[in-house]
Amino acid sequence: MSTEGVRTAFDAVERELGCEFMEWEGWLWPNHFGDAGAEHRAVRQDVGVWDESPLRKWEFRGPDALRAADRIFTNDMLGLTPGQVRYAPFCDDDGKMVGDGTVFKVGDEHAWVITALDSDLAHFEQVLAGFDVAVEPITPALPHVQLQGPGSRDLLASLCDADVRTLGYFRFFPEEVRVAGVPAWVSRTGYSGELGYEIFCRPDDAGELWSALTSEGAVPYGLAAVETLRIESGLIFIGYDYFQHETDPFDVSLDKVIRLDTGDFHGKKALAETAKHPPRRMVTLAVDGDEVPEYGAAVSKDGEPAGTLTSPCESPTVGTVIGLAVLETRFAEPGTRLDVAVGDGSAAATVEALPIYDPDKRRPRS
Repeated sequence: MSTEGVRTAFDAVERELGCEFMEWEGWLWPNHFGDAGAEHRAVRQDVGVWDESPLRKWEFRGPDALRAADRIFTNDMLGLTPGQVRYAPFCDDDGKMVGDGTVFKVGDEHAWVITALDSDLAHFEQVLAGFDVAVEPITPALPHVQLQGPGSRDLLASLCDADVRTLGYFRFFPEEVRVAGVPAWVSRTGYSGELGYEIFCRPDDAGELWSALTSEGAVPYGLAAVETLRIESGLIFIGYDYFQHETDPFDVSLDKVIRLDTGDFHGKKALAETAKHPPRRMVTLAVDGDEVPEYGAAVSKDGEPAGTLTSPCESPTVGTVIGLAVLETRFAEPGTRLDVAVGDGSAAATVEALPIYDPDKRRPRS
């Protein structure tokens, strides 16, 4: 694994635990702490902590802060109330995805936006010409961790001076709180398919925050466990499940966060046409056998191309080989039998619910 890249504020405490890192988009991310399977199970069964600091964070300030977010993203960001978070993709003129992310409304003229890439800023600036808003990159100044799993609420409640038990799903405390005495901001969001929270702090406080969480039993985990968690939970990742300026949000079944009835987001006209008859849909495929196909493996039906297996894995929870797949709509019905390229041959696969784990997403809302 590469060891070149920007280190997060949690890097030193993670190295003390023997973390193996990997570079992605210029930053070093924790990959695993020795046993990715155990890390996965900790999140599903108890509570884990993941350093997700390299996600790009942007501060929107000015009279048009929320109107700007509403113009960029496909979801209704003008309808946010202070302390509320919404997720959505953002698109180019042709309705193809540039990225995806979350918007946190701090106040009427103040929002945080979290996305994946530095290059997102150039897109924002293009879309926001004429808007009265200042967009400032704040990633290094705001490191954060995800605290995820069914035990996350009890653990955080024991350390936080705010009432996290009453914090609703996709809500956050816009005011600074304290977690084990560390000044922080807390949101009830995550990327695991479980009940969970994200905790943001200042760089100088990162080590103390990490120590407090792990001392109370949070198990450190990294991208290797994140990968199996997200595939089970139907969560997409740029460069694997969607590609900039190629994939539209309907391809990855993001219908619920595309509002065509109100607003005027960038790419809306093109998406309004696609919405009439989406040509592709995202599903989970359950693959027969124990061999895991390659990322991007071809999917077919009786020799006819049917789509692509975008993200495969051996699922620790389901106990079989599964994967996210983008299929032509006519092949996307649950129960459909298909073939996936594996090595020099193929394996049979069945279309399952998206996500295959907790399909009604009750656990993160619990």
